[in-house]
Amino acid sequence: MRLKHLQHLYWRAGFGIGIDEMEHLKSKSRTEVISHLFEKATLNIPFSLDLSEFGDYFSLNYKALKLKHTKEEIIKLNQKSNKKVKELNAKWIARMSGPESNLREKMTLFWTNVFVCKDNHIFHTQRYNNTLRTHALGDFRAFVKAIAREPTMSKYLNNNRNSKQSPNENFARELMELFTLGIGNYTEKDIKEAARAFTGWNFSPDGSFLLRKKRHDYGEKTFLGQTGAFDGDDIIDIILEQKECARFICEKMYSYFINPRINQHHLNQMATIFYQDYNIETLMKFIFNSDWFYNSANIGAKIKSPIELLVGIQKIVPFKFNRQRQVYFLQKMMGQVLFYPINVAGWKGDKSWIDSNSLMFRLKLAAVLLNNAVINLEVKGAFEDSFEAYYKKQKNRRQFISTDKQWNDFDVHYGKMSPVALKRFLILSDIDDDTELLLGNLKVSNNRDYCVQLMSIPEYQLC
Repeated sequence: MRLKHLQHLYWRAGFGIGIDEMEHLKSKSRTEVISHLFEKATLNIPFSLDLSEFGDYFSLNYKALKLKHTKEEIIKLNQKSNKKVKELNAKWIARMSGPESNLREKMTLFWTNVFVCKDNHIFHTQRYNNTLRTHALGDFRAFVKAIAREPTMSKYLNNNRNSKQSPNENFARELMELFTLGIGNYTEKDIKEAARAFTGWNFSPDGSFLLRKKRHDYGEKTFLGQTGAFDGDDIIDIILEQKECARFICEKMYSYFINPRINQHHLNQMATIFYQDYNIETLMKFIFNSDWFYNSANIGAKIKSPIELLVGIQKIVPFKFNRQRQVYFLQKMMGQVLFYPINVAGWKGDKSWIDSNSLMFRLKLAAVLLNNAVINLEVKGAFEDSFEAYYKKQKNRRQFISTDKQWNDFDVHYGKMSPVALKRFLILSDIDDDTELLLGNLKVSNNRDYCVQLMSIPEYQLC
């Protein structure tokens, strides 16, 4: 398999490839490499943070919790829960950067921006993330039904407040608009009827699904041209009968895994495959085995998301954050914080990752992480303060990102590579003439410095 195609595949199916794995795979055929990818992806390691400090916090309903704990105690438990979500954030970043990272983790990241929700309840957030990971390469039908039962989704879109006495349309609307069909493929009447079908759907304190029968509407509904005493599962089944559903999901996959500029012919091929049985793994294998996936127009065609950028750097030069909160700040500054999407539509991706401020920050990121460069830890929205207060905060926030860098590990794998080979390995897209001139004028003293310099050019922002 051509090295550039191998790198392209591993950026789409993961977060880049290390030199050892590339040496191991370069003599193998495309079929063998893809089989290796999917074999590794069978490994599903759910997160399981130590939540023992919360005691009965996650086993009692809110009414029972108020009887057993004071208001102040509940506030403190909520604050602890919020901190644990940020701990989960840091652990996921570390996992994606580590050797156990595989296609399943990349797929999990993709699905967080399809089935979008957020929650400061660590037990429910961890459960939701593990559900995404479990179903990431499985049956899409079972996936949607599992997500519809998740406490985090139920709370985020108010489906836990949906009753036959007062139907709440939030979840039903987003299920069709953002999760499965897209605007124009359903009516307002369909939303109302679907909302009725999901009435009474709730969850127990332990997170398991609970149908509140007295709140459920058992009456007849008419949805997308079909009539019956439908419940939520029936609604999902009818949605998946629509070819528009397969196409809608494939559009998202094409933009994320192939190219933000969609080739309609290739999209139609994907949708035809997916509609047959809604098997996600089958679809991904079709994509990665297709000749057109490796077209030069698709290589280096994507702007790396903040997470891809951060994790990609960390895979080449392993490092650990000495202060966990800083990994959260970096994500916030770049506009993509795991478990905290900007809204129910999720992150737009592609060119939305880049503006004049974020580009300068991103270009400096490798130097900040690996060379102790100073960075300004100020996020958008800070200008609400007076100028004096803002200036004072600016001075206080200028600091180093403290990381424990494993340069010796880099030296073992990349220290003896020629500058030309290192550049070819790190930069996947074509390099602009001006950038080539800049690189040609650099005095390359060692590969550590050259690595940081290569990670600081605009072309490194692409994959």
